[in-house]
Amino acid sequence: MTHALNLIWNPSEGIDLGFFMIRYYSLMFVIAFGLGWFLMKKIFERENESLEKLDSLFVWTVLATLIGARLGHVFFYDWDYFKDHLLEIILPVKFEPEFHFTGFQGLASHGAAIAIIVAMYYYSKKILKRPMLWILDRVVIPVASGAIFVRIGNFMNSEIVGNETTSSFGIRFLHDKFDKYQIVGKTGITDPKEAYNAVVTDPKFANLLAEVPVKHPTQLYEAFCYIFVFAILYFLYWKTNARLKTGLLFGMFLVLLFVVRFIVEFVKSKQGGLEDTLGYFSTGQWLSIPFIIIGLFFIIRAQRNPLAES
Repeated sequence: MTHALNLIWNPSEGIDLGFFMIRYYSLMFVIAFGLGWFLMKKIFERENESLEKLDSLFVWTVLATLIGARLGHVFFYDWDYFKDHLLEIILPVKFEPEFHFTGFQGLASHGAAIAIIVAMYYYSKKILKRPMLWILDRVVIPVASGAIFVRIGNFMNSEIVGNETTSSFGIRFLHDKFDKYQIVGKTGITDPKEAYNAVVTDPKFANLLAEVPVKHPTQLYEAFCYIFVFAILYFLYWKTNARLKTGLLFGMFLVLLFVVRFIVEFVKSKQGGLEDTLGYFSTGQWLSIPFIIIGLFFIIRAQRNPLAES
């Protein structure tokens, strides 16, 4: 539905099966990990690696992604809150203003990146028996594809939204403006889903709809750009000799993905964290800079020493 040339975003929570709700955010993670497994299977087959080692890689990558992303959000963005709510770090619930299930909504990609690198160090030494950069050069391909679906999941959750915009292109994130408790309180409708729908369709709530600002859909900006990041890495691995230049694909991944992240952050709403003390750049930008520098180092290193094995 459009309003003043802008989309009103009022998604359902997920696919309701009656006895169970498949949340879109969770579904996007399942797709990301499933596609990642398929891509790594093709890579392992090409490299004549045992598919038995793929199962271990899958487990380590999933655990590293979820744990790293969660801890990254806690420590990089919202430690002031979580230091007083330690149980909420590991439990998908909130205890205030009343106990309710939230899912793990706070996940940070920088934390996931760090954890995956650490996990690949262990995996390369103990299981794969190959140099760490060998697996990093290859695992970044499915990781890049996964990033696309994670951002789509963020969009479905109406989270990590952009700044307000006055252009004709933008989205009114209804759920970002009013949470479930607020929408129920403002409409007097006890069912949150019905309350959200009423704000969109019932003229008597036009004043509430007018309060919802038009914002940049930064999740979609990132998802769109990550398609190209994935395509470039995929092409370089399968169609060129880039896989023989140790560290090149890993470095390309870091530079491409985090340059995208750095640029999109300019129109993204503040997330808190480092930007509150360091200023000028956002937390996401400050955290992206080291990854970009490290990526450039590995690209230059790979070109100078293309067949290095460590």
